[in-house]
Amino acid sequence: MPPVFAHGRLRLYLLKLLDEAPRHGYEVIRLLEERFHGLYAPSAGTVYPRLAKLEAEGLVTHATEGGRKVYSITEAGREELAGRGGELADLELEIRESVSELAAEIRDDVRGAAGKLRDEMRAAAAETRTSPRAEKEKDKEKEEWRKVTHEWQEQARRAREDAQQARRQAKDAQDKARREMQRIAKQVQDQVQDHFARGDWPTGVREGLSELTAHLTGLTTKPAKPAPAPEPTAPAPDWPGTPTDSTGDPARDLDRLLDRFRDDIRDAARDHGITESQLADARAHLATAATHIVADLLKRNGKR
Repeated sequence: MPPVFAHGRLRLYLLKLLDEAPRHGYEVIRLLEERFHGLYAPSAGTVYPRLAKLEAEGLVTHATEGGRKVYSITEAGREELAGRGGELADLELEIRESVSELAAEIRDDVRGAAGKLRDEMRAAAAETRTSPRAEKEKDKEKEEWRKVTHEWQEQARRAREDAQQARRQAKDAQDKARREMQRIAKQVQDQVQDHFARGDWPTGVREGLSELTAHLTGLTTKPAKPAPAPEPTAPAPDWPGTPTDSTGDPARDLDRLLDRFRDDIRDAARDHGITESQLADARAHLATAATHIVADLLKRNGKR
């Protein structure tokens, strides 16, 4: 497909997406890929510099939500978008036509290959029927086909055995991961309860979330060799709610901790990907963490 975004057209399409609704950069990239049915996937190095340039020109602005920039179109941006309405309509038409042309090319290629294969099979069959050595060749082909069939059967059998072994290994790994997360959850719960007993519940919640975030992030990466359970450490300096940037309002500090907790896990899943199995494990771990933290908060407030 020839390039669609030439001569400032990506800039125009970014204004269109932001005119639909405020969005952060990753959402803009995902929407572009969806609009092109996966045929065009811009990189962050393509989108973010253009958003920054649009902001420098006063056509968009941004606000920080949950540690991320959310971009919105300004009145000046809407004016430029309105003044280029005809060009935008042409651009959307070209996008649809480009996607349709590529789909048609793929269809034609498949049909041509299928027709060629059909012709070759007919020619081979005709040659077999007219050749003086047809019967002998037929017997030879039967023997070769028998050998090939036997080999396929053996390969299928080995593939089934390998698949069964892989399923067993996957189940063993899941059981081991589940036991490990239960142990980690108990360790974090004990740590949080220790802070509660000393009256320092914000630090307990913050360190508990930090521990859980570190282990849940590991779910989206390739498993490494088993390592000893990490000793509790102080939270990273840039976590909200540290003594240096506490607001003095525990409830507000807890909201900020939860926002950071959500963003760290979402970023890890976006950068490394996540499988259905990892999603199920993450759901169980999050439920366990929520149960422990809510129970500790209720106990601290004298509730059952």
